[in-house]
Amino acid sequence: MVIPPPVRPPRITNFLKPYVLKMNFTNKFVTAQVFHLPTATVASSASSQEKALRATIGCTRDVAAAAKIGKILGERLLLKEIPAVAVILKREQKYHGKVKAVVDSLQEAGVKLL
Repeated sequence: MVIPPPVRPPRITNFLKPYVLKMNFTNKFVTAQVFHLPTATVASSASSQEKALRATIGCTRDVAAAAKIGKILGERLLLKEIPAVAVILKREQKYHGKVKAVVDSLQEAGVKLL
């Protein structure tokens, strides 16, 4: 049984940030996902674990791989007609290194940040 999300008045939904970017970095892989908060679903995702990307990316965990993942995610978002994304960083994440590479390549792909 699927429980539908609560219906919010239109006045409130104008101020919500519906699409949120979340990133996960492990010792082996880089993963970035964009969530649609009102429906609690994944709108788009990209990872260095994908077989098609492993061949083109040399190392799957460095800053260059993070930049490639951000570029691919940006292209996928534009194909789904998602023009803007809000970035939420975890406590331990700073806007530096891999995080900066993903966010900057998203902006270069044409996705706006809220």
